[in-house]
Order: sequence, then C-alpha cells, then structure tokens
Amino acid sequence: MADTKVVFVAFAIEDERQRDFLKGQSLSPRAPYEFIDMSVKEAYENDWQEKVRTRIKRSHGIIVLVSENSLTSTGQKWEITCAKEEGKPVRGIWAYSNDRTTLAGVSTLAWSDKNISDFIDSL
Repeated sequence: MADTKVVFVAFAIEDERQRDFLKGQSLSPRAPYEFIDMSVKEAYENDWQEKVRTRIKRSHGIIVLVSENSLTSTGQKWEITCAKEEGKPVRGIWAYSNDRTTLAGVSTLAWSDKNISDFIDSL
C-alpha cells in the first residue's frame, strides 16, 4: 500500500452512520485502502465554512456519500462546491445499496472496496 491518503468525507448528517462504516471499514486489516478521515465530526457553530475549507485544502481528495439525504443537505452541497473550487478530486459513493440518487457534477459509483481503493490509489 502506498502512503496513507488524507480524504475528506462529505455526507449528509442523516448519513453519519454510513460515514462511520466507511471509516471502520478502512481500519480492517483486510481493507485494500487506508485513509485519514478529515470529515467534520460535530457541526461547527460559527466560521464553519472557513474551518471546513482548511480541512478540504489539507486533503488529497473528497469522497461524497450520496443518498437521497444529499439532495437537501446544504452543508454537503457546500463541501462539494468547496472541493471543486480547491481543485480536489471528488468521487461519489452511494451510501446505500437501494438508493441511487444522482448529484449534478458528482460521478458516483457503488460502495465496494475496489471502487473506494481505486479512487484513493488515484490520489
């Protein structure tokens, strides 16, 4: 495995458990990828956009957990826009096997070790 990549995970707060699964999956000794999670664990009260932009700038790329909740998550939409403004690679991963929501401008793939590791390896 190459150097550990720093990845920001953008997700709707309703999908926090899926973010936790993604992070936990990366810790498995069998996982073909490893990353440092830069996602926000708790909502910032103020200046959150500045703090999030700093985390995104420090990341190699962004994984967007895409679900129907993404359509109404203003924070997640802002994070995606910020990542693009900062020139960071963005990969959408569907958060649930039965939800194929599409987000404009986000190329999204099924959640699999291969799809996640291929993106992280490309960073």
